[in-house]
Amino acid sequence: MQKLALIFFIAFELCYYLLIAQTGIIEHFSSNIFIIAPLPIGGVIGSILSYYIKTSTKNKILAFLTIQLGVSMFYPNLNTLLLFILGISVGALAPLLINELKKASNIQLGFALAISYALGTFMFTYEASKRTNIAIVFTLISLVCSLFLNIKEHKDLTKNRSNFSLFIMVLWIFLDSTLFETLSRDLNTSIWRDGFTLEIITFHLIGVASAFYLKMEKNQKELLILTLFALSYLFYFLQEGLILSIVYPFVISFYNVIILQTIVKKDLKILAIYMIFIGWAASGAGLFVALENLILYVPIIFLICLIKILITQQKKEIPCIN
Repeated sequence: MQKLALIFFIAFELCYYLLIAQTGIIEHFSSNIFIIAPLPIGGVIGSILSYYIKTSTKNKILAFLTIQLGVSMFYPNLNTLLLFILGISVGALAPLLINELKKASNIQLGFALAISYALGTFMFTYEASKRTNIAIVFTLISLVCSLFLNIKEHKDLTKNRSNFSLFIMVLWIFLDSTLFETLSRDLNTSIWRDGFTLEIITFHLIGVASAFYLKMEKNQKELLILTLFALSYLFYFLQEGLILSIVYPFVISFYNVIILQTIVKKDLKILAIYMIFIGWAASGAGLFVALENLILYVPIIFLICLIKILITQQKKEIPCIN
């Protein structure tokens, strides 16, 4: 029961973030940055509060989920104050959720991500303004499951020795957020609305499995993820929806597993700081680029990263002369 509770707690809170906090609110308020600004501001404050509130992790989770449930009942008609409060709850729950992953095995994390990607993709086309029941039900499921979370910690995820830098993780989130927010607004190439649901779900699942079982060096993973993102952008510019629905979901799942395996090693205080950069700054920058139609400038980032990788590899190949 405790294992299932952890899986569903992770899965449905991730789905809530995708369908309500990330896409639902942004779509309902027509991507008006000034109106939705209280959400990320609250998110940053919530991330900080997740560490500084002195009570047990379980009590924090219950409290913030209760707040999330209360605000969800008013969705989508959220005023400035409610958006701010929702931001606090979602922002606080993100590092707390990741902290709970220390109790999970790779199999549990894999199942949780598989459920969240499949369910999130399946319900993505549901009209944003009519997701009130989704917001309430998903929060209730997470709330009930949190009551059964076990205090015993496993160490499966910490066996991953690769430790990726905050910079590279922020870069991945930025590239993902920019393309995601652009795709969700593009009437010509919208893989979620163009009948590619099965392909998207399938390659999300393949991406999750590959991240766990492919044996690669750290540099190889970084290069693979950057290459797959470059291909995703290329297929978007070429309006190749079918190929994009294969490559893009795969890289999303792949890099997210790697990020979780890296940051789960951190204590709650560091997690809170990381989530400010990963969960809010990087995704917010991606949203800004998408809204301002600056995506054509993103390939410059790939060029800079490629040059950096080539320089790094060249330095490694030059033998030291004593």
